[in-house]
Amino acid sequence: MSRLRFLSVVLLALGLLLGHGPRSGYAQQTDTTAETTIPGLKMPPEQESDVPYVPTPKPVVDRMLELADVDETDVIYDLGSGDGRIVIRAARTHGARGVGIEIDPDLVKKARKNAKEAGVADLVEFRQGDLFEADISEATVVTLYLLPSVNQKLRPILFEQLSPGTPVVSHDFDMGRWAPDRTVDLEGDTVYRWTIPEEIPEDLDE
Repeated sequence: MSRLRFLSVVLLALGLLLGHGPRSGYAQQTDTTAETTIPGLKMPPEQESDVPYVPTPKPVVDRMLELADVDETDVIYDLGSGDGRIVIRAARTHGARGVGIEIDPDLVKKARKNAKEAGVADLVEFRQGDLFEADISEATVVTLYLLPSVNQKLRPILFEQLSPGTPVVSHDFDMGRWAPDRTVDLEGDTVYRWTIPEEIPEDLDE
């Protein structure tokens, strides 16, 4: 494991030890670019993420998109989208549409700014809200960089909302008993790919 990867994992672990609560919420948006919020959600005055923000390296982003076979027909949802780099990259290099779900309002603003600067604001949008409450049924690709416990909590939501055949790609962390279709090691980083099955195996149906 690289020193950078080790530090990233330590940061993620510290986030849990510090008691970060579940993502939740809705906030009034002040940025007019792609002003989309998740309907029906109300956000407390202060909210924190389940997962500390650690950006995915750009070579890993490219490998994630490659593993998902992203093209211009796709709608990619990045859950916990941070500065927006995954959906922005998908739009710039593959012509895909993208939606980022992010709890941190400052990161949402940064992602919108990054999309404008990249010239893809017409292809991507960023929604501030709870990734566990988001409607992701439109997605043809889902990307993640979350903790294993969060991935496993999301698993039944992915099974419920996504169509069979939809690829799910995660940076560094797996899905517990749900074995990936492919695993790729990238000099200290790992990328996993799963495909939503036609029928959910009994040992995963929970």
